Amino acid sequence: MRESHPGTCPACGGEIRIVHHRLDIPHFPDILLVSIACDACGFRHTDTIILGEGDPVRWTVRVEEPGDLAIRVARSTTGTIEIPELGLRVEPGTACEGFVTNIEGVLSRFEQAVETILANPESEDERAAALRMVETIAAAREVAFPFTVILEDPAGNSALVSEKAEKMLLDQGEA
Repeated sequence: MRESHPGTCPACGGEIRIVHHRLDIPHFPDILLVSIACDACGFRHTDTIILGEGDPVRWTVRVEEPGDLAIRVARSTTGTIEIPELGLRVEPGTACEGFVTNIEGVLSRFEQAVETILANPESEDERAAALRMVETIAAAREVAFPFTVILEDPAGNSALVSEKAEKMLLDQGEA
């Protein structure tokens, strides 16, 4: 069900419309999509809010061929994504948003984070390390070497959608 409500823009204080839509998507409990747009200043924000919780879960998949890059990744606001072979890990934070993408999209997100570091490195060593990481991520996008994607979620609302992905329920203390 789609609903629209008036609100106040957090950027300029002008009037905005807050639109939310409840969806039924496989692998998730009820989902609420929220969209905010301000005509006055151009502020835009979208978010995916998962309205329920499941059991703590860890999903793992081994990326071994180019087709594996298309494996769907549904990460909730409580999910952590890790690629151990690359030394990359992203944990949820206060401004964390859920998203649905694929493994190639996850690599792109990591690449964007590294490029942010390259825009203003604190030292020449940090710059050199970031450049090496950009090359490593590029090689991973070509599946020049196999790597593992781990998606862990204490609320059980994230998933790797593939027959190849392995799901393991975690004890409450593990997640």
